[in-house]
Amino acid sequence: METQYLKQYSPSLGREMECKIYGHAGKPVLFIPCQDGRFFDFEDFRLTDSWAPWIESGKAMVFAIDTIDRETWSDKNGDPTWRSRRHEAWINYITREMVPFIRETANARNGWTGYPGVMVFGCSMGANHAVNLYFRFPDLFDSMLALSGVYDSGTFFGSYMDETLYHNSPERYLADLPSDHPYIERYNRNQGIICVGQGDWEVPGATRRLNDIFREKGIEVWVDFWGWDVAHDWPWWYKQVPYFLPFLLGEA
Repeated sequence: METQYLKQYSPSLGREMECKIYGHAGKPVLFIPCQDGRFFDFEDFRLTDSWAPWIESGKAMVFAIDTIDRETWSDKNGDPTWRSRRHEAWINYITREMVPFIRETANARNGWTGYPGVMVFGCSMGANHAVNLYFRFPDLFDSMLALSGVYDSGTFFGSYMDETLYHNSPERYLADLPSDHPYIERYNRNQGIICVGQGDWEVPGATRRLNDIFREKGIEVWVDFWGWDVAHDWPWWYKQVPYFLPFLLGEA
């Protein structure tokens, strides 16, 4: 498996950020690690094994990046206004810096022109971020795989809310989306999958609430509830990735 390590200065965050690319060609995929995670978690937690058939065959290229959750979502004793603004700076890093880099790299590796859509993928807190990116920026992210997430800010910010945080809480802004909003048509041209188990440490209620919003708004997303034996843990995510990827990569 071809890999490439990069360390680049981020103007949005005012510091250097690290990432690693897995693969030589194919659909560009942005991997968001779990809570407080680092770019190397994709490899250290053996997600490379689940993705290997598509990476090695040139059907997918995964760009694994760092979170800054320790400064934002995880810092429950920090100033919530600063935390929400810092998180938005990370969103800007992704959308204004990483996505153009990902598109440029994908075009060069595949011999493409234009602006290829990016798939976003994450588990647990990474799923939270993936869902947010997919619904906030449907022109950038045309596909999404989110496993075992929670999609409202309350778990991490309590009752606090401001405009910036609102726009990073999918359960809230999607519930308020007008039924004739043009994004809905775009969502329905894209391809999103959200999955959750109903076993230990999972929070299926969060996904059910999103699913109810999708049905009310006419948003087409594949929402899949796995069994009561399915826990919030890596062994199940290893199984879910190869189950869903053929649908997202046009093989099913």
